[in-house]
Amino acid sequence: MTSLTFYGGVNEIGGNKILLEDKDTKVFLDFGKSFSRRARYFEEYINPRTSNGIVDFLTMGLVPDIQGVYRDDLMVMAGRKPQKPEIDAILLSHAHSDHADYISFLHEDIPVYMGAACHLILKALEERGSRTIEREILNYKPRPYNIKDKPIPREINEFRTGDKFKIGSLEIEPIHVDHSVPGAYGFIIYTSEGPIVYTGDIRLHGTHSDMTRDFIQKAKEVKPIALITEGTRIADEAKEESEDKVYKESGKKVAESENLVFTDFNFKDVDRLKTFFNIAKENDRKFVVKINDAYFLKYLSQDKHLDVPNIDDENIIIYLPKRGSGSYSDSDYKGNDKEFLDLHNTWTAEQIAARPNKVLCAIGFYSFTALIDMKPKTGALYIHSASEPYNEEQELSQERIDAWLEHFGMNKFQSHCSGHARGQDLLEAVKEIGAKTLYPVHTVHPELYQKVSKNMVLIKEGVKYNIS
Repeated sequence: MTSLTFYGGVNEIGGNKILLEDKDTKVFLDFGKSFSRRARYFEEYINPRTSNGIVDFLTMGLVPDIQGVYRDDLMVMAGRKPQKPEIDAILLSHAHSDHADYISFLHEDIPVYMGAACHLILKALEERGSRTIEREILNYKPRPYNIKDKPIPREINEFRTGDKFKIGSLEIEPIHVDHSVPGAYGFIIYTSEGPIVYTGDIRLHGTHSDMTRDFIQKAKEVKPIALITEGTRIADEAKEESEDKVYKESGKKVAESENLVFTDFNFKDVDRLKTFFNIAKENDRKFVVKINDAYFLKYLSQDKHLDVPNIDDENIIIYLPKRGSGSYSDSDYKGNDKEFLDLHNTWTAEQIAARPNKVLCAIGFYSFTALIDMKPKTGALYIHSASEPYNEEQELSQERIDAWLEHFGMNKFQSHCSGHARGQDLLEAVKEIGAKTLYPVHTVHPELYQKVSKNMVLIKEGVKYNIS
């Protein structure tokens, strides 16, 4: 018997938690954070209590209340008896929080399988930020928390395209797909009833769309009995977008400017990172990154396939923000950040301000206080290279961005290429694969897939669907 149970990603974008059972084997496809569900109850100044372990998350429905899944220490804190894990593995499609973060809660003996570049990103995220109970993917500290405790590592198994591996009765074939983060994979899973395909998150208009097309072709060839597909933008109208368009549009704006340039994008998006890095070089500007983002350069540069510059590249500058005393004293900087203090290419805001036409600052809205020290001249350029706001909270952030830009007389330019496939691309991909049954996830409009699938399931959360 083979079955699928969806504990997240149902009528929502993100939060994928998909349980696949085959004979005596059980694996989860992703185990992510649901931003929409979390935002229903929590915000910046009211968060789930770390001191309460997993209880707040279970009580408010942020994670499913199922047996044989969660860490022993968290079960004890919840007043329950620890249980042996009933899950054989986690298959992680990519490193975005809505697919990865709540692996943090899972039992310490459950192995996690992920792409090699995905592993590098998670290492960077772990090193760049303080530990939280919602971000303990690669290792964790038992609760109740003691800062002196050494983290307990999870079993991490890396893979690349071309690999195949077995988990119980299942054979797994990961295939690289194009997304807004490297190390993103779709899976072809050979079960006792036949192949099941999971897209993860995909796009067909990006720099490496050939990888996604290879995945679609392979999925079509195996004649899957089930296809689990994302549908983030299934309702969106088609529009022209590509990384090359971002490069050309933004490059033209930078070339026309003799002033300070800020650019705001998700630094895990390696295509976008390289776009602006190359624009900076071509315009005789240094590429300025935050200390937090320097960790991504440190780790992603280790993967030769990604062609990411290292922190000591002659074209890279690391921005050193004021902290503590405000005097740039070494004692103001704590933990891992100290490794960047003595580098030849670490600059303060004042050093950057002295060379406004020689830098391209990839430090974004959350570092806008640096503008107070950099004192940009009227007409400085802000390039927003991320999606437009799509909820009330993001609209408020946009209002704040606009207020800062107005205060300093800066000009805003929008240029972006989404990490998710356009609606028509998704419909054509699903039609081409031609699976026996379709299960749409990661979407608020699953019904739109009825245009191309005669046997589509409008899934319900927590319901087991038998596959045959």
